[in-house]
Amino acid sequence: MGSKTATEAQKYVWEGAIPLQIHLHESEVTTLPSPSPALILAPRIGYLPLLVPQIKPFFSSTLPPGSDTVWFEYQGLPLKWYIPTGVLYDLLCAEPERPWNLTVHFRGYPGNILTPCEGEDSVKWSFINSLKEAAYIVNGNCKNVMNMSQSDQSELWRSVLNGNLEAYIRVSSKLKLGLGGDDFSIKLNTSSLKYRQSAADAEASATIKAGKCFTLGDAVKALLPELFPDKSLPNDSMSLPQVEDGEGSALEEASDTGSARSPEDTGELVRECQDSCSLSETADVKLIRIQGIEPKLEIPFAWVVNNLMNPEHFLHISVYVRVQEPITV
Repeated sequence: MGSKTATEAQKYVWEGAIPLQIHLHESEVTTLPSPSPALILAPRIGYLPLLVPQIKPFFSSTLPPGSDTVWFEYQGLPLKWYIPTGVLYDLLCAEPERPWNLTVHFRGYPGNILTPCEGEDSVKWSFINSLKEAAYIVNGNCKNVMNMSQSDQSELWRSVLNGNLEAYIRVSSKLKLGLGGDDFSIKLNTSSLKYRQSAADAEASATIKAGKCFTLGDAVKALLPELFPDKSLPNDSMSLPQVEDGEGSALEEASDTGSARSPEDTGELVRECQDSCSLSETADVKLIRIQGIEPKLEIPFAWVVNNLMNPEHFLHISVYVRVQEPITV
């Protein structure tokens, strides 16, 4: 979002919302009849804990005694509160579910699974820390974020809370986090993926030949080479798969310039795949989704980043992979 005016695509992202139907977990219902679920619209760029003030009035009269330690789950899976709501939805719902049925808990926080969340303050500082991480990836340091005035920091956070894109652009433009053109290809190969490639390989892969720009498809293949060693991604948009139970899994690459995984984490993933079987021979990429849409892979990656990234300057790409079950005799 280097420009000081919003594009139509950025407006689409900021105005995006997911209809939620939120149920109170049965173990916390102390009255009969059970309370009706809460129906609310959740901003895609927002975070689940920020919805608690809207949700609690639906259930406050039936909660058991105790202090609130709010957390959410989907089909038994505790949801990480620091991941934007829209990203959680894209990752977990291969086939769109409207409304999205979630379960809320006000007791029994799973501290062994989720990091502690103390409400809005926790979400705010998680957001700021993500912004620092993005700045470090883009600029090699996070001084611009660290040196933000208290008023700018507060205005930036309020713009996210209120979905005010114009105010957000006005403040975030001071951070100078924009990358232009095919700088993304260089960043992907020399920064986040330097442990996979030599400098010469990176320079060669970043070279633009015959006017071809660095595309979304190029970025996905650079971030997940274990899935595409000898084959290319389809050029047209991918259709929504019919993912059956036990067949689908979702991988997330979250950054405006590279993978959110550390090199150690990604290396471990690759080693696990190599130990069991060749992932590229058994996996089939069925769906790539960003901000609820399934973009064509020939779109310039610079456009995707500048228009579809989240306010913390990370681009979240949900990749659904169907893995064939091994045939045993």
